[in-house]
This record gives sequence, C-alpha cells and structure tokens, in this order.
Amino acid sequence: MLRDLKVVELATYIAAPGAAGILADWGADVVKVEAPDGDPMRRFFETIGADQAANPIFELDNRGKRGIVLDIRTPGGAEALKRLIATADIFLTNVRPAALRRAGLDHETLRAAFPALIYCSLTGYGLTGPDADKPGMDVAAFWSRAGVGALTAPKGAEPFPIRTGMGDHITSLATVSAILAAVHERHRTGVGRLVETSLLRTGAYAIGSDLAIQLHFGKLASTRPRREAVQPLANFFQTRDGRWICLLARQGATDWPRIAAAVGRPELVDDPRFSGARARRENTAALVDILDEAFGAMDYETAAAALDAGDITWAPWQTPRDLVEDPQAQAAGCFVETLDGRRSPAAPARFPGIDERPRAPAPSLGADTAAVLAELGYSDEEIEALRA
Repeated sequence: MLRDLKVVELATYIAAPGAAGILADWGADVVKVEAPDGDPMRRFFETIGADQAANPIFELDNRGKRGIVLDIRTPGGAEALKRLIATADIFLTNVRPAALRRAGLDHETLRAAFPALIYCSLTGYGLTGPDADKPGMDVAAFWSRAGVGALTAPKGAEPFPIRTGMGDHITSLATVSAILAAVHERHRTGVGRLVETSLLRTGAYAIGSDLAIQLHFGKLASTRPRREAVQPLANFFQTRDGRWICLLARQGATDWPRIAAAVGRPELVDDPRFSGARARRENTAALVDILDEAFGAMDYETAAAALDAGDITWAPWQTPRDLVEDPQAQAAGCFVETLDGRRSPAAPARFPGIDERPRAPAPSLGADTAAVLAELGYSDEEIEALRA
C-alpha cells in the first residue's frame, strides 16, 4: 500500500518505532537509524533480568526495516543523517526537542533545507509547554498523567502499571494516521509539514468518552467492583465450569428481556427492582447476585449458546494464552507469519488481496549501514572512515 514512501526513523523504545513498523508492514521503505550502542529495546530482557536470546518485542516494532548506525554527535554522522533525510518523504523521531536542536535536526532547520519533508515528532508531553523536554514513557505520560490508569483501577485500588507497550502502541496508531494525513495533504500542496503526537494527548483521547463527561459536568463516576457497578448488566459473570463471560447490554431496554430469558429467569423483567435502568442501578448488588447464581448453574457452552440465541453482546474473558488459540482471532488476521515461520501480532488493519507477511525480520544492529551510505553516494573509503 505504501510502496515508494521512504521513512527515516531516529527513535527508540516502542511508540515511534511501532508507528514506523506499521508503515513498513504496509510497504514503506523504513530506514532505522541507531546510535552505536543501539536502541535500548534490543536489551529489553536483559533490563528486566531475564536471559532470553530472542526478542519478540523488538521484532514486532522493527520488522521489515533497514537498519544503520550513525553517531550523530560527530560531524560526519550528523552530515550522513542529513543526506539520508534529503532522500526521505518522512522523518520520524522521538528524540527530545532540545537534543534535536543541538544536532541541527529540529523541524525549523530541516524544513528550511527540505520543504517537502514531513517531519513527525512523537514525544511524551508535546512540543510546547513547561514539560516539553521531560522524558516520557507510556506508564508515566499515557497511563499515569493522562488519567488512563486512574479510570481503569477499581475505586479504592492502589495504582498499578500498564502492561508493556499498550499506551505506546495506541500512540503508534495515532502517529500513523497523522503521518498519512500529512502525506495526503502533500499530494495536494507539494509541501511538507510538522506532525506532532504525544503520549499525553493520545491518553487523553483514549479516555475521551469519560473525559468529555468530566469536561461537561465537572465530575465522573469511578470504576467499581462487580456488585457496585453503575450498569449491573455490563458486567462479568462466571459459569459453572469456571469460565468468565463479559456481558454488555446495549443502550436502552432492548437487551434486558433477552438477558433474563437467556439465563432462564424471564420473570425478572417484571420484578419492580429491575424494571428500568434506574431501578436496576439502585439494586445492583441484588441483581448481580441473582445473575451470578443463574450463570453459575450453567456451563460455558450452554451460556454461550443462550446468549447467542438472544443476539446479546458478550465475549469470553481470555488471557493472551487463550487469544493465540482463538480461531476467530486467527480468522480476523490478528497474527501474521514471519519469514522464520513463527507467528507475530499483525498490524491493525487488513488489505485483502495483499500478502500480509512481514517482508523481513528486524535488522541486526547496523546491518545495512554500508549499503544505505553507498546509496547516498559515499565511497568505500568514506564509509570506512565513518566506521573508524
């Protein structure tokens, strides 16, 4: 889909490399530029004290890219990067603005030299404001500061961290969409632009429905345990064989009679405690206890069939181990087969008729340095001088 689009990535960790990884999956030529010691995500398992030879986290976000090493703190390295950027459609970076200015890689400098360049900056907190140069990762900027974690934790629970890369990958999606919007604009104008995304802003959008309520009414209901749920029918129930079901009643009164019938308790619809949304909310604990008993008398397969017969929105509560064996996840294209025959998470869109396999594994550190520099016109002697 993105054939002939060239991306230069000067980025580390997950959010920005993840965005470039999606672009690479969709056909863009992505050149990943690393410092001599490499992207820290190459050493993820070492950092957490685990001895793992394979690194599927790094592979996911960097497959299909070409990789070069440049020390941009040196004049030769900085000049080589600028020559590479001159050949690119997009420059994507998550380096903090002050460091980019010192290296002459800030937007103003590159835009003056390359007017058609789309310059994408992904940061923790944005390019303006008092915290623009603060380091930001998804647990800090997305999960903690944007309020995503506070909304997720049940009322009264202590803070806990997000899992690896979740906020990063949501920001990756935001970044890809912003870049492609700028590509479309450039088709019309011939001129590039600055594109800015941040973990903080993406986090605020991710909780946008709740945040809209907070902004409008000045208050917001907390996430509560099952027996205190604001909407008792939007809840989780365990079957006789220990499986959990996520039940989700749609808006309005349509689903309540269907749910009552599915669990074998149609008389509940006429119970004045549960006759309307307000009544059910005021009697949440009692209704949850009744539904717990009803689902607890059914095995999972029976409950699933009854809910499907009522056209009720529900899903199994699954672990990642369950997901990788889920035939619907396979059918929906959630996984791709890599060139070494393994499975990996797929980029989050499908283009039917196009081979979805990643084009190549993630590059080893500096694997394509000589080849890319040769494309830029460097002689063998100049490449060896830079290497030295």
